[in-house]
Amino acid sequence: MKNEDSEEVSLVRAELISDEARIDHALRPESLAEFVGQDRVKDQLATLIHAAIARANTADHILLAGPPGLGKTTLAMIIAKEMSAPIKITSGPAIHHAGDLASILSAITPGEVLFIDEIHRIARPAEEMLYMAMEDFRVDVIVGKGAGATSIPLEIAPFTLVGATTRSGLLTGPLRDRFGFTAHMDFYDSQFLSSIITRSAGLLEIEIEGDAVDEIASRSRGTPRIANRLLRRVRDHSQVHSDGKVSMDQARAALAMYEVDEMGLDRLDRAILTSLVDKFQGGPVGLSTLALSVGEESETLEAVCEPFLIRQGLLSRTPRGRVATSAGWRHVGKEPPASLGVPTLFE
Repeated sequence: MKNEDSEEVSLVRAELISDEARIDHALRPESLAEFVGQDRVKDQLATLIHAAIARANTADHILLAGPPGLGKTTLAMIIAKEMSAPIKITSGPAIHHAGDLASILSAITPGEVLFIDEIHRIARPAEEMLYMAMEDFRVDVIVGKGAGATSIPLEIAPFTLVGATTRSGLLTGPLRDRFGFTAHMDFYDSQFLSSIITRSAGLLEIEIEGDAVDEIASRSRGTPRIANRLLRRVRDHSQVHSDGKVSMDQARAALAMYEVDEMGLDRLDRAILTSLVDKFQGGPVGLSTLALSVGEESETLEAVCEPFLIRQGLLSRTPRGRVATSAGWRHVGKEPPASLGVPTLFE
């Protein structure tokens, strides 16, 4: 009986995961023409891809750099589709050893696209093997150990590597230099986010008013992934508390329930500003101390929260630590001290 119940739970869980994956896949554009925003990057990629097709050759290796949620994985899939090539997807943290990379490269077919997400986190031995693979389409496999070790050259099929990174500064110089093209992706403005939300609402069959679309877009932190996530949460709220049609009032009520304010700050963002102002008199305070005060990891604050807070002018990084700006003080309902000057930004 327990086995039957376990199997039933597993089947339900698999169906839920499959449904969520299906929704995510349905929201992804499938061509450069469908991809909203990033016009400069799209034009550059279109030229690179069409030139490679005209030469009947593989495209140069491509590095997609930018904050999370801007569509790097989607662009990698589009690149493969535009080139009519299969795609193999992996990530930097999954490649622990050179042997892991060798097994992936040895199975590549001619013209295939290899997408490595978070490529800056690839293990160093694997990265060194990747240099030769990118330049000469060859890797050296070491067989044996010690004095009896033998290097066996292994030819691999020509391929296009598409790497994605949220922290391009952590890429080593030799790896960065081996990419033929680097696309720097920018945050989206509200106009493009409104277009993305309208498209997603149509695909998800959500009836939503135009001003509600704009309200969600204005709180999406310039990020399509967040915009689509908020759209789904607003849809859920409307289905439970209304007739399913998303109005401006419904959108605002849903976003308030999920603690997303008018600027797009969530609970953790506001906790950081409140801690800075109330506990540390606006700073400066070190990152690790600030992280402890809000009960989060330093990496989360640095990678997830700080970029948006700095971009909104609510927080500054100085040589002595993090500082709440005048706007940051006012955002948490406090008047900044008269002595608050303009800190020297930490580059």
